[in-house]
Amino acid sequence: LMRKALQVSESLELGILLAFSGGFMDAYSYIERGKVFANAQTGNMLLLGIHIAEGHYQLALCYFFPVFAFAFGIALAELVRTKQSDVLHWRQISVFIEAIILLIVSFFPNEYNLLANILTSLACGIQVETFRKIHGQGIATTMCIGNLRSGTENMYLYFQDGDLSYLKKGLLYYGIILCFVLGAVFSNACIRQFHTKAI
Repeated sequence: LMRKALQVSESLELGILLAFSGGFMDAYSYIERGKVFANAQTGNMLLLGIHIAEGHYQLALCYFFPVFAFAFGIALAELVRTKQSDVLHWRQISVFIEAIILLIVSFFPNEYNLLANILTSLACGIQVETFRKIHGQGIATTMCIGNLRSGTENMYLYFQDGDLSYLKKGLLYYGIILCFVLGAVFSNACIRQFHTKAI
């Protein structure tokens, strides 16, 4: 459907894998780590506000720290980008850091859910900043709301104008959303089998 990506970091294959892992991480943190989102920081901010309003300040911190870690992950990815290595591309370094962080998370028992969620959100922040495009289109692999907006907008434009390029873009966005959802489904199955080690 789409032209071949000029960079591997913008390839459809990598985008599918990253969206799948994005859904996996969000489901993992929510199901196995105390109903906190790894990626969906809007949900965490909402729950932070609700718990503050209800006077559950300690519980509110369980949502504040992952939001902060996600933002820190974005800054960390930018730091890696600006300190470009001669040996590895900065995106390779970022994804390696993300993998190491998630490996570490797998060793934390449920008593350390807050720390596990902080680290998982940190990894998600790195991913969202490092991989921002697929085939030149701005696409998030760790969340769906922007993709849903862009996909729906392109489908509307296709039905209005009949331009196939809009259809291709719309299907790309919806396909990435589907991969995210499939990652969540697979995560649920893995959690039943491996629990905290599923990540």
